Amino acid sequence: MKSVLIVEQLAIFIANKPGTLSEVCDALAENKINIYGLTVSDTVDHAVVRMVVSDTRRAIALLEAHGTLVIENDVVMVENDNRPGGLSKIASALAAVKVNIEYAYLASMPSAKKGLLILRASDTKKAVKALSDPALGL
Repeated sequence: MKSVLIVEQLAIFIANKPGTLSEVCDALAENKINIYGLTVSDTVDHAVVRMVVSDTRRAIALLEAHGTLVIENDVVMVENDNRPGGLSKIASALAAVKVNIEYAYLASMPSAKKGLLILRASDTKKAVKALSDPALGL
């Protein structure tokens, strides 16, 4: 896999109560759709689940068939080394080309050699170009 990709992210609006995220994840699993990245932001009455999945088209059809509001947008997915300074290099490279990080989420196990960052950039194509520079060493 290339280390910097433009991928589609789903923003799913669900009730902020126990079991609703489980229902979404169960439906995706039953349809063999893998979740690569996920973050949840909550408000009093609903939650926004942002996720990158293995089959965006099928996930949208499945969720909308159950009456779930789904919004799709492009984000940047970066696989990088799991070591101190990795995110700093990415943020600096984007700042150098005047691309803003609107939001981001990342994760890795402490023992993992690679981490995964998903970010929404003010200019997705410019971000990918900057982060694909071999001199950056991702």
